Amino acid sequence: MEPLTGKVFEKIDSTGLDTTAGVFEGCRFVRCNFAHSDFSDIMFRECSFEQCDMSLTKLDGTGLQEVRFSGCKLLGVQFSRCRKLLLEMSFESCTMKLSLFTGLDLKNTTFTHCDLQEADFTGANLSGSVFGNCDLRLALFFHTNLEKTDFRTAFNFSIPPESNRLRKAKFSLQGLPGLLDTYGIEIE
Repeated sequence: MEPLTGKVFEKIDSTGLDTTAGVFEGCRFVRCNFAHSDFSDIMFRECSFEQCDMSLTKLDGTGLQEVRFSGCKLLGVQFSRCRKLLLEMSFESCTMKLSLFTGLDLKNTTFTHCDLQEADFTGANLSGSVFGNCDLRLALFFHTNLEKTDFRTAFNFSIPPESNRLRKAKFSLQGLPGLLDTYGIEIE
């Protein structure tokens, strides 16, 4: 089957989306409700999701190549189940509480103005990524590659230096407590 190319889908839910083609290329999804949808084994290339609700969407084997999420609700999404090959995403103004990114290669990924509370980045490669004005309260970083990652405007994070790779990561002076809180040190 031919991939669906260059289409705009607006204000639909998963029942209004024909996924039999299996590939969406250069498509825009605007204000769609895909909460609890199953996008397993579908390929999205150079697509954008704008102001969509994708909470608890199933992404088993889903391909996300150059996919942009903007203003989306992505609660509890298990990105770690996506197809790993050529995985490339960016996130702007998204609510992503409880999302899982475990073990993913997310080099140079941009997260801007995102709520990433309780997100799990265990074992992920986030080297060169940017967390611009992101809330990382209770986000989990364990055995995570954070080399050259920019946390200068991120807040509420707690990153134990001894269990993550932090070489050349960037932090602001105000962010230092997030690196030292596991030691019980009081900073004023």
